[in-house]
Amino acid sequence: MSLSFPLIITIAVIIIFLLIFFHYVPFFLWINALSAGVRISLVQLFLMRLRRVPPHTIVYAMIEAHKAGLKNVTRDNLEAHYLAGGHVENVVHALVSASKANIELTFQMATAIDLAGRDVLEAVRMSVNPKVIDTPPVSAVAIDGIQLIAKARVTVRANIKRLVGGAGEETILARVGEGIVSSIGSSTSHKSVLENPDSISKVVLRKGLDAGTAFEILSIDIADIDIGKNIGAVLQMDQAQADKNIAQARAEERRAMAIALEQEMKAKAQEARAKVIEAEAEVPIAMAEAFRKGNLGIMDYYRMENIQADTDMRDAIARPQGGKDKK
Repeated sequence: MSLSFPLIITIAVIIIFLLIFFHYVPFFLWINALSAGVRISLVQLFLMRLRRVPPHTIVYAMIEAHKAGLKNVTRDNLEAHYLAGGHVENVVHALVSASKANIELTFQMATAIDLAGRDVLEAVRMSVNPKVIDTPPVSAVAIDGIQLIAKARVTVRANIKRLVGGAGEETILARVGEGIVSSIGSSTSHKSVLENPDSISKVVLRKGLDAGTAFEILSIDIADIDIGKNIGAVLQMDQAQADKNIAQARAEERRAMAIALEQEMKAKAQEARAKVIEAEAEVPIAMAEAFRKGNLGIMDYYRMENIQADTDMRDAIARPQGGKDKK
């Protein structure tokens, strides 16, 4: 027997109505909550839909908290945390884990940690099971000039009370690296560091490096120490090379000044020689002028020539090789 068209329409309308009803009023979720001992009304579940809060997330979180014996987890608090952008499941999981591990963690603190961008569940787990952080190789130089390269393992435990506003792992690594450099740098010999690497750990731990961080440092263990370069010898070689370059530059400067002075003296000598030649060139002119004016006679000229020849002969005899200069 076929169904009439009006009956089909009626059935379709009823089905659509039921789908809409069970979507906005999660009846079976309400039954699930009541069977778990969580009291919540259908009206509240309907209002959650209107507030765009997933009822399944809130109800299952309330069931988990109720079964774990948490008294301060309410529907309003969970809804407020969800609307604030928090992770409701992580917060409830963290509260249950903290309760089982006897760690003091309130709902307000857990939500604050979650909204601060930290994984509150991972923080609780790290409080129970400490985490080991491997530092990158840290290079430092002892007083004797030998470079040492150290690697450390830092065992930390999350400090729940300082997770909000506390520094992270990067700060721990930076402070531990600074402590290693300071400890090695204050050692008189690299051999003493190699013999007692635990001295580095003791010095670093006494500095209280976890102050203001979200972690508590339990131990710092030096995993490996390698010998690097002889920095002292390298610095001495560099200084010697620098001194050599400075000395060469100063010697070159003095040489250049000496060459310049020599050139200047040669120029002055050439200038003086040019003046002498110029003066000698004026002698015949002066003699001719003296002849014209009658101030110099022919006999005076011959006597002067004889004196000049006698002077040249004496000069030639006085020279070791003898002979006469060729002009």
